[in-house]
Order: sequence, then C-alpha cells, then structure tokens
Amino acid sequence: MQTIGDGFVPLGGWTARGFFDLTVGQEDGTMMIEAPRAEDFAEWARLYAGYAAFYGVEQTDEMRARVWGWISDAGHPVQALVARDGAGQGAGLIGLAHFRPFSRPLSATTGGYLDDLFVDPAVRGTGAGRQLIAGVKAAGRAQGWSVIRWITAQDNARARGLYDAVAQETKWVTYDLKL
Repeated sequence: MQTIGDGFVPLGGWTARGFFDLTVGQEDGTMMIEAPRAEDFAEWARLYAGYAAFYGVEQTDEMRARVWGWISDAGHPVQALVARDGAGQGAGLIGLAHFRPFSRPLSATTGGYLDDLFVDPAVRGTGAGRQLIAGVKAAGRAQGWSVIRWITAQDNARARGLYDAVAQETKWVTYDLKL
C-alpha cells in the first residue's frame, strides 16, 4: 500500500479540496484524519466551542455557522481536517484542524497557515494532535506549499511540547493591529 508521508494511506483519491482523505492506525483501533462530512456539524461545533473556551474567546453559534460555511465551501480558502475516533460511519470526532494557504512574496511561494488545532481534552495524549498536524502537512505537500506555519500561546506548554517535536520554533514575534 502506497503512503503519502507520515504514515498516511490514500483512501478515496482527491477530494474537492485537492488532497487525499487520510487514515492512520492506532493501537486500539483506527483514527481517521479526513475532511469533515456534512453530518459532522454538531460534533465539530462542540469541539470548536471547546477550542474557543480554552483560549477564553467568546464565540456565538452564528460565528461557528460562518466558519462551518467556509470549510464546507470548496471555493473558500479555509480547509479543515477532523480526527475521528474509530473507522466508518458514526465514529465520533475527537479533534479538528483549520488551515489555509497564504502567499509568501519574499520566497515567491505559497505556504499553509494552521489557524486552529484542537483535541478533545478527554483524549489528549492519544496522538490525535500529532496526526492532525501530519494531515495538514500531507495536504500542504499535495498542494505544493513550502511551509506550514502557526502560532500558539506562550503558556500552552502541552501543545508546545508536541510542536517542538514536529516543527521548528521561529525567531519571529507576532503583532496584531486592531481594525
């Protein structure tokens, strides 16, 4: 069976987003890393609300509906992957990743920006976060991106432990100019 990197095996060919559905093995079964399905909205919204709460961000149902609309629209640049605990229909969502392309004028390339990564606290430590990052990496490679970039809170020690293992911390400092 041919893989596309990081242990992922192509399942159904190219999706509307231009990358493979992905699957990875797990000791106690199978964890699916794939694009969300239409019927995943309620579970995805539960996870995304948990992500917002983790960072202390007020988020409304309308905001979640807007983001779901983005990730459901093949013409919108925001893409998503979800981690599904177990294979097949009805398997519950345990994590999510939202990402998008961004232009890199200095290198004349396109990179990928990982906006959101969240794993249900009840299943942290199962490898879901690592596999979601690997899925974003595989999607980025398939789309010809030169880098995957993200930020995290300085005090997010658990996540930073994973990030330090899979990526290189940069010297850049982030600023926000409120509009």
